[in-house]
Amino acid sequence: MKLVAALFVLFASAGVTAAPNAANPFVGRWDITLTTAKETLPDWLGVSEKAGKLEIWYQPPTANVYLVKDYKLNGSHLTLRLEKGITWELDAVGDKLIGAQKRGSSVQGKVEGVRAAALSRDGVPAWTAPEPLFNGRDLTGWEPTSRSSTSMWEARDGELINRAKGANLKTSRQFRDFKLHIEYNCPSGGNSGIYLRGRYEVQVEYEPLEKNPPERRMGSIYGFLTPAVALPRTPGAWESYDIALVGRTVTIVRDGALILDRKEIPGITGGALDSREGDPGPLYIQGDHTGGLRFRNIAIATAK
Repeated sequence: MKLVAALFVLFASAGVTAAPNAANPFVGRWDITLTTAKETLPDWLGVSEKAGKLEIWYQPPTANVYLVKDYKLNGSHLTLRLEKGITWELDAVGDKLIGAQKRGSSVQGKVEGVRAAALSRDGVPAWTAPEPLFNGRDLTGWEPTSRSSTSMWEARDGELINRAKGANLKTSRQFRDFKLHIEYNCPSGGNSGIYLRGRYEVQVEYEPLEKNPPERRMGSIYGFLTPAVALPRTPGAWESYDIALVGRTVTIVRDGALILDRKEIPGITGGALDSREGDPGPLYIQGDHTGGLRFRNIAIATAK
């Protein structure tokens, strides 16, 4: 919790989305793509500098963002020793990072990074009228995101239901800035998430409290933003989110309570479909954690 709070203090003061004039070429936010022989995976780095030392935050393809404590900097070359015995060897070349992922002396894949888009916006958008994303009858407009997992999603009685752990589900359409209304019913022990542009997870979970710190509980932007208001836990009841995403600024109202008010999302969260933050992306609902979750009344308004 303290580490996550420190991340925002440093980023807010340093303005690290792009730092072309920084003495250290690694300072900034980086959208990373890891390419192995089997797959292409999204990662993210947030690097700031204070008193001559780097503070490096790493978001792996899954799980949560964490502070990298073991690193070595040599001019435009940076070595990161990550968890699970993984090492990154990175070179800063202009506004790009180029390097390799290793385990021991074995190269596992190619690492490529670009400076994350600022996603700054001027003024307040004008919005279209809300339109439904789910027709309540079938999965028209939705598709599973994984070919390796069986889709357990179905439409029944006006509800979008994930019967059991299986594939995630995404919209066929992609979006930039939008306002989303969605209602959800999460059972005790359930875990899912609603991904904005397919990259930023709004957490949906009723796991035991001791399993997740506040920045990974219901209503959080997973691992990054903690809700300002802790609402009562109501597993098995219908609840709602009203979410506005403008650039990388998010506002979330949960059951009528403002829990995040125009907060900046630093980078992608675990489970993101890709790291191309400047591109539009789909809405996707996590189905690969637990089953038993239900959703309904999903509607979106987009910026004109």
